[in-house]
Amino acid sequence: MRELSFFVPNEYDGIGLKSFLRSYCGISSRLMIRLKREPMGITRNGLHAIVTETLKAGDAVHVRMPEDHKLHEPLSLPLAVVYEDSDLLVVNKPANMPMYPTPGHDRDSLANVAAAYFSSKGERLAFRPVYRLDKDTTGLVLLAKNPYCAARLAAKIEKEYIAVCEGAICGKGMISAPIGLKAGHKIQREVTVGGDRAVTLWKELEGGEGHTLLALQLKTGRTHQIRVHMAHIGHPLAGDDMYGGSLQLIQRQALHCMSIHFIHPVTKSELNLFCGLPEDMQALLRICGMKKYTKTS
Repeated sequence: MRELSFFVPNEYDGIGLKSFLRSYCGISSRLMIRLKREPMGITRNGLHAIVTETLKAGDAVHVRMPEDHKLHEPLSLPLAVVYEDSDLLVVNKPANMPMYPTPGHDRDSLANVAAAYFSSKGERLAFRPVYRLDKDTTGLVLLAKNPYCAARLAAKIEKEYIAVCEGAICGKGMISAPIGLKAGHKIQREVTVGGDRAVTLWKELEGGEGHTLLALQLKTGRTHQIRVHMAHIGHPLAGDDMYGGSLQLIQRQALHCMSIHFIHPVTKSELNLFCGLPEDMQALLRICGMKKYTKTS
């Protein structure tokens, strides 16, 4: 069971424990409720504490994370671990793997595979992705091992995606166009008046054979955002037949979350994590004569 420690600095002398946990420690109100119900969930200098107590500079405040009970059915499959510590797990998700169980993928989602991985290490941990990737989008997924880290990291991850789009597009630019659910569809999105604000930054990396390799960053987090925005400007992703891309050279959208940057919520260290392109995207680049990001370059 994960326990986090905080020491009261001089400038917080005389503050109430609840205010300290909320402002200095960043404990969410939802987690606060759970901690108060947990035996020895909140302690001060080794003794059970109630949130109405007044703290003194130098006090040691400990919070014990509640045990997870809602666990997915485990399925033992290879899991490419990029980074792991007591609070976080970063994996390289393959294509054809949804984040959560869905019809047709009832047991082989990332949630199921992560459950088996945690179980193999003797850990009972819920599945807490800080963000989601589409089923056929590959790359880095950050999982929080406890609710504290999940809340602290929400909307604070800088991600860079690599994609191959159809057509030649040069330089760099920004796409700012609202995205909403396409009329008559349950999954497909489109740029539409009245949709949610969506902003995507793109930069050309290399071009060849009617395709362009791009680096992209999201300033908002809408479903299918990169795929919808690139199709909107006339450059759908290769393999993305939902949004007008061709399946001739690759059988899924050529989109990969290559790198993430964030500040660790517990250690406060800066983390920059990276994973290379999967083989199907490398093969696509080779076909198009683009070699910069392939293993053989």
